[in-house]
Amino acid sequence: MTAASYRTIPNLLNDAADSHGDRAWLRTDDDTVSFVQARAHVAAAIDALRVRGVTKGDLVMVTTRTTPAYALTWLAVASMGAVAVTVNPASTAAELAGLLAQTSPGLIVTDDPLVATVVSAGADPDCVVLVDEIVSADASADAGPVGGDVTPGDVAVLIPTSGTTGRSKLVMQTHRAYGMAGEGFPWWLDLSSDDVLMTALPLFHLNAPAYSMMGSLAGGCGLVLLERFSASGFLDAARRHGATEFNAIGAMVEILMRQPERPDDADTPLRLCYTGPSPSEERQLEIERRFGLRVTCGYAMSESPYGLVWPRGERPYGTLGVPRQHPTLGIVNEARVVDGELLLRNPAVTPGYWNMPEETARVIVDGWLHTGDLVTANADGTYTFVSRIKEVLRRRGENLSPVEVQDVLELHPDVAEAAVVGVPSDLSEEEIKAFVVLTPGAIANLAELRTFAAERLAPFKVPRYWQVVAELPRTPTQRIAKHRLPTGHPDDEWDAEGTLPA
Repeated sequence: MTAASYRTIPNLLNDAADSHGDRAWLRTDDDTVSFVQARAHVAAAIDALRVRGVTKGDLVMVTTRTTPAYALTWLAVASMGAVAVTVNPASTAAELAGLLAQTSPGLIVTDDPLVATVVSAGADPDCVVLVDEIVSADASADAGPVGGDVTPGDVAVLIPTSGTTGRSKLVMQTHRAYGMAGEGFPWWLDLSSDDVLMTALPLFHLNAPAYSMMGSLAGGCGLVLLERFSASGFLDAARRHGATEFNAIGAMVEILMRQPERPDDADTPLRLCYTGPSPSEERQLEIERRFGLRVTCGYAMSESPYGLVWPRGERPYGTLGVPRQHPTLGIVNEARVVDGELLLRNPAVTPGYWNMPEETARVIVDGWLHTGDLVTANADGTYTFVSRIKEVLRRRGENLSPVEVQDVLELHPDVAEAAVVGVPSDLSEEEIKAFVVLTPGAIANLAELRTFAAERLAPFKVPRYWQVVAELPRTPTQRIAKHRLPTGHPDDEWDAEGTLPA
């Protein structure tokens, strides 16, 4: 297989503009952008970035709300050969400061409401630009193909993901990975150009850009961008836009199921939901009956969009599926289990973590990506998830490091020590609980501690449950033995989503 067999992000954009022209691509309640208009906007945005000094290989931090302007800026940065550092717009100034120190971007693209936070994080105001200044509403004339000097192996995006040390790991993802994901996604799900995809997932992760954006370009599908997930308005949005497919995280589907049932729940154009991890067979059938659609499941990570997926037309309930393959390149993805851990090897595996050679060498060995997830291999070629090796918690679709949260709590003068763990959530994934040891003489004020944390952490990192303990259990080497912490929800625990603590 030669490098020429692989596609780049601008390859997919150019082909979609040439093949589908004036057909509607990006759709919101306020605007519609056709395939050819998208390319025109991207070309104009590339010019705007160049005027501000951005050249091929430069890092551009992008932290905005999910809008068409964000999507077009993301495409422009990648299509000119620069590297987008995609950051959660809910990040605090302290979190942004850490990422700025790690990456030193030459330009930061953001929204007007976020400028103050970006500047307070230490960004040079001269390097901060509003997304609407990059994506001009006047760009209507198609300038033709973009991205002629971009190669499949070029890094397109740095994706921040929590590491077990508390410092963000920046996953380098290539044009090849996004190109392969875009070409694969419509094939894995049996989508056609008649489909309209819808996503409420963030563009600063892998899922929405790699599968929904790139998949819709490669498949000639429409793409509905929702700025945020609203359970009460989700089905109505699908009806307004004629959406036929959506990507979800497990909690999103469960939240939809907890909405009051309506007689028209199944009266939508939606026919398919792609999610992961797989719900139980019984629950999946309940979801499908209520909403009149089919659920299919898969597994991937920021380090590779080519993980596992259910084979088309098959229903291996409760599994992660089989290794994803490419519709024209053939067998490109291998999986194996070593000491219970899932390992993957394919051309869409990250080249590594930005400026972390030791971490890269630990995770990628002889081309095999060590996922950190324990699985079992089944006789039919599928894999079943068991647990995570890494001490990374997942809440509301986000990965987070408990060490990072602990470090913040221990900044408070009343906290001598803290341990943060994941506890079961009735919405799937996990909720976060903090065990706190107070300094001598301190009086517990859990509401104040939560406010302290919320001022320094993104909302999904702030613990829901809080419990003061006299001491934390230890291993013989004096590490905190989290497996020995109290379980359940005792009377002296405070649920921050319930009443105020006594």
